[in-house]
Amino acid sequence: METKSWTKIKDEVYGKTGTERRDELDRDFASFKIGLQLRKAREEKRLTQTELGNLVDKKREYISKIENNGSNLTLKTLFDIVEKGLGGKVNISIEI
Repeated sequence: METKSWTKIKDEVYGKTGTERRDELDRDFASFKIGLQLRKAREEKRLTQTELGNLVDKKREYISKIENNGSNLTLKTLFDIVEKGLGGKVNISIEI
């Protein structure tokens, strides 16, 4: 039985990088990673979702939604959560 890499499986199932379906998968995964990073940072600061929400004027349910799937997160909200809520800095890079 041939062992396939995750990249090869993604290429076969979702298409190569640059195709619409593959790019959507990669964007969704990037959003998911942001949510995980925010959860980890919140837990390291020993904050509950409610406490973080109060710091950035958002409901606990919204913080939970972001942590479980970072999609539909505006840049303003990301900056508020990271800077006001967690005391960190956001670094964004764009590739063209």
